[in-house]
Amino acid sequence: MGGIMMMLVGVLLFAVNDTLGKWLVGGYTVGQLLLVRSIAGLAAMAPAIHQAGPYAFLKAPRPGLQLLRVVFSTLESSLFFWALTQLPLAEVMTYYMAGPIYVTALSPFLLKERVGWRRWTAVAVGFGGVVLALHPSPDSLSIGALCALAGSFSYACFLIATRKLAGTPGTVLMTAQLVAALTFGGTLVLVQGWTPPGVLDLILMAFLGIGSLGGNLCVNQSLRMAPASVVVPYQYTLILWGMIFGYVFFDELIKPLTLAGAAIIIGAGLFIFLREQQLRRERSREDAGQPSST
Repeated sequence: MGGIMMMLVGVLLFAVNDTLGKWLVGGYTVGQLLLVRSIAGLAAMAPAIHQAGPYAFLKAPRPGLQLLRVVFSTLESSLFFWALTQLPLAEVMTYYMAGPIYVTALSPFLLKERVGWRRWTAVAVGFGGVVLALHPSPDSLSIGALCALAGSFSYACFLIATRKLAGTPGTVLMTAQLVAALTFGGTLVLVQGWTPPGVLDLILMAFLGIGSLGGNLCVNQSLRMAPASVVVPYQYTLILWGMIFGYVFFDELIKPLTLAGAAIIIGAGLFIFLREQQLRRERSREDAGQPSST
C-alpha cells in the first residue's frame, strides 16, 4: 500500500505542476518558465550535486548520447508548455501518456530488443488511440496538436536514451537536464523578452522545478517499496487529474473522441507494460534453470 500511495502522490505532484504550467504560460513565455524552473531545480539539487563532485560529471559515459538525451528532454518540456497554450490540459497529457507505446515501437531499432506479435498488436492499437484522440481534421490539426505529438515523440526518445544510460548516476542525469533547460530557456528569454513576475507568480514558477523533483522522488521511492507491476499502472491517474484540474481551473471539457482515445492508449500501454513484466519474469526463471510458462 505504501508504494501505491507514493506513486499516487508523485503523479499528483506532476499533475499540479502541469496545471501550474498551463496557468503561468498564459501570462509568461515558455523560455521564462523553463529558466526559473531550472534555477529552482538546480538550487534544490545543490547538496546532491556537491556530494557527487565534479568527477562524476566529467567521467559520465557516452557524452554524445548524454547530449542527445538532454536535447530530447528540453524539447519535450518546451513542446509540452507550447501545446498547453492551445490545447486542454488532459488532452496534452493524453498524448504524452502514449510515450511508452512509442518506446516499444522504437526499441527493436534503437535498443535491439525483440518485440513479439502481442506487443506489436498493442502498439498498433495504441497508435489508433492516438489518431482517435487527435481526431484529425482541418480544424483539429492545430499547432498545439502538432507540438503535443512532437513532444510526446521527443519524450519517447528521451526515455530510450535514459534506458541506454542506465549506469549513469541519477544526479548526473537530472543535473544535465536542468542545465540544458536553463540554457535553452535563457536563450528564449533573450529573444522573447522578460515579463517581470509578481512575487506569487515567481514562487509558482519556482515550484515547477521543486514539484517536478518531488514527483520524481516519490515515483522512484514507490518503485523501491513495491514491484513495478503493482505501482506503475497508477501513473495513468495523471489523465484523470488532468480532466479534473482542467475543468476546475480552466473550464475545459475533454471531447468524447479524445476520451475514447485516452482509454485506448491507457489500455494498450498497460498491456505492453504487463507483458514486458511477464517476459522479464520468464527470463529470470530460465536463467535460474526453471521452465518458463507458455
